Amino acid sequence: MGSDLIKCPLEECLDALIDYRGKTPKKVSSGVPLITAKVVKSGRIEPPTEFIAEGDYAAWMTRGYPEVGDIVLTTEAPLGEVAQIKYLPVALAQRIVTLRGKEGILDNNYLLYLLQSSQMQEKLIGRSTGTTVVGIKQSELRKVEVTLPPMDEQRAIAHILSTIDDKIELNRQTNKTLEEMAHSLFKAWFVDFEPVRAKMNGSWIRGQSLPGLPAHFYDLFPNNLVKSEWGDIPEGWNYSTIGEQVTVCGGSTPSTKKAEFWENGNHCWATPKDLSPLKFPILLNTNRKITDSGLAKISSGLLPIGTVLLSSRAPIGYLAIAEVPTAINQGFIAMKCDGYLPNVFVLLWCRENMDAIISNANGSTFQEISKSNFRPIPVIVPPQPILDNFKSLSNSFYQLLVENEKESHYLSQLRDTLLPKLISGELRIENAKHIGGAAL
Repeated sequence: MGSDLIKCPLEECLDALIDYRGKTPKKVSSGVPLITAKVVKSGRIEPPTEFIAEGDYAAWMTRGYPEVGDIVLTTEAPLGEVAQIKYLPVALAQRIVTLRGKEGILDNNYLLYLLQSSQMQEKLIGRSTGTTVVGIKQSELRKVEVTLPPMDEQRAIAHILSTIDDKIELNRQTNKTLEEMAHSLFKAWFVDFEPVRAKMNGSWIRGQSLPGLPAHFYDLFPNNLVKSEWGDIPEGWNYSTIGEQVTVCGGSTPSTKKAEFWENGNHCWATPKDLSPLKFPILLNTNRKITDSGLAKISSGLLPIGTVLLSSRAPIGYLAIAEVPTAINQGFIAMKCDGYLPNVFVLLWCRENMDAIISNANGSTFQEISKSNFRPIPVIVPPQPILDNFKSLSNSFYQLLVENEKESHYLSQLRDTLLPKLISGELRIENAKHIGGAAL
């Protein structure tokens, strides 16, 4: 980049800046999806949960209609989340505007990344107002200065970054499917007992394969359900407690005032906040690290890879399998799966039995499930051959999910490194193509 750069206020390179200006419509259970600030996250629009009636659409969007490719920007609570519209129709809620680049001057795909860059985020904050809730007025947004390279360079930059984003999105969709497959298998075998019921009603016969039930599994499952104190269970299966099947432990927080516990720490140390942003139940890293001296203050020590983590308070229910050795704070119940039940089974058991876990919690300020209240929760224990086959199937899903998450984590770091350098012109297109091509 050089003398061919264009500098101008944002409004001069826009064809449209659209928000709502009509009468507030009533929310309905289905209709035109309403894009609210809470569904614009991390560069994408999450599935909307609010809708307005189709008949109210025109009266609501009196300032114009969004188009596919327009860029969504949150102007308040939070300020600066950005995504691109991929489908129509959509309606815009409060604190949302859409921007459309002027043909021949500003490419919409480039605008998506321009607004996400640290340079532009700083400019948005610089023109914002408010202390408790920070926001930017449209009059100020229009004045934000942008520096634009020629259109061909804008498109090239957007292509490099979108290629990375597309791969991350593909991994996310694949992992969602893998997670659903593992959960469906667990529920069919260990909650609904579908193989046993299929044998009982004659819909599954020896030598026949059904969805999720290959013929060679037929003899693994019993022919009947029997009564138990917990309800009907497959014949030959038993009930135990989770505390008898896994090693349950907790953690703690060494004094944060002592630098020797934290400064230059080299061990992962997890809090529930490390689990809250996870899209999938895989812990690859932690925000804070702890030293050897700090680790010595935690009785549970460094938990091994494969440990199942359950947040036990504020809130109860975040779940992950640790893919790095990690210590934990007091906000967890950790389950070392060193017994009969494999960790993917335990993870899915926790998810399926979350209501029972929460019902055993207590507390006045906030609900918390203690280790003593957690250990007695019942768990069904199938015979070893069934567990072995479940482990083989579910682990194939889980390991692919882990590899996809590791790749996405790397690609996200690459994208976050390239984006500000490309937007600022520090990194030229040919060099970026070389780096991006090697990564993909």
